[in-house]
Amino acid sequence: MNILFVADPLDSFKVYKDTTFAMMRAAQKRGHRIAVTEPQQIAWVCGAPVQAQTRAIVLTGQTPDWYQVADSAVRCLKDFDAIVMRKDPPFDSEYFYATHLLEQAERDGARVFNKPRALRDHPEKLAILEFPQFIGPTLVTRAAQDVRDFHAQHKDIILKPLDGMGGMGIFRVREDGLNLGGIIETLNKDGAQSLMVQKFLPEIVAGDKRVLVIGGKPVPYSLARIPQGGEVRGNLAVGGKGVAQGLSARDRFIAESLGPILFSRGLLLVGLDVIGESLTEINVTSPTCFQEIFDQTGFDVAAMFVEALEQALTN
Repeated sequence: MNILFVADPLDSFKVYKDTTFAMMRAAQKRGHRIAVTEPQQIAWVCGAPVQAQTRAIVLTGQTPDWYQVADSAVRCLKDFDAIVMRKDPPFDSEYFYATHLLEQAERDGARVFNKPRALRDHPEKLAILEFPQFIGPTLVTRAAQDVRDFHAQHKDIILKPLDGMGGMGIFRVREDGLNLGGIIETLNKDGAQSLMVQKFLPEIVAGDKRVLVIGGKPVPYSLARIPQGGEVRGNLAVGGKGVAQGLSARDRFIAESLGPILFSRGLLLVGLDVIGESLTEINVTSPTCFQEIFDQTGFDVAAMFVEALEQALTN
């Protein structure tokens, strides 16, 4: 297979923990060829297939020079066997436009994972709304009074922006309501922007679990991201400690219930966030934690992903 990864610049990778690097390494180990491009290098001209400036690379197994460029050329995306969309969030306007270019490439005959339309249809905070049976008390609104009423009912709440990533912009307000007004104003931009409010789940002390689902099937281990110090957020990006652990019965039930549904929509790789027994987010843009799970358990998540990619291409 000739696989094109659409990703952030290679020189920004932290290869000791980068999931996209782990995917590349597993693909090369299985004999596949690897190429890379960035979203801004994708272009379309009327009457021609979608093209991109691409670089074919070979992983060296060394650091810091962990890759070598074999060649660089403008290529049609349809000429690759698979395109793996791994651009990191935020899901901003440019990411949105990139999904439209990738969807045009699909019309040319390209195979893209995760499917561009599915990326647009499953915003990572809002995708849980379809599955209320798995989530805790949750509110999405622009209205400050709605938030105040939710706080009055649940006493201890989490507020978050809908376009955040890595724990960015997440606030906890306890029963005393301290700073609730200022936080609402910050997140809803005086009523111009929607936000999400959820009942605080005390089980966060045991970690915000990332449950990976590949090809509709759960990876047997999650990564519990445990808040450190005075933080309420477990995200690794803000200093959370990652601890790999086997799936609980509830984790597995959620993953096995949602996995086939999401896979049928073109989502080969999904990261479910679970706190205690409640689903809190469905991550589809560039789910991570492959290397942390492998380092702690020996389970090769990246190999499972490449095998699922190979299987998807035969269908």
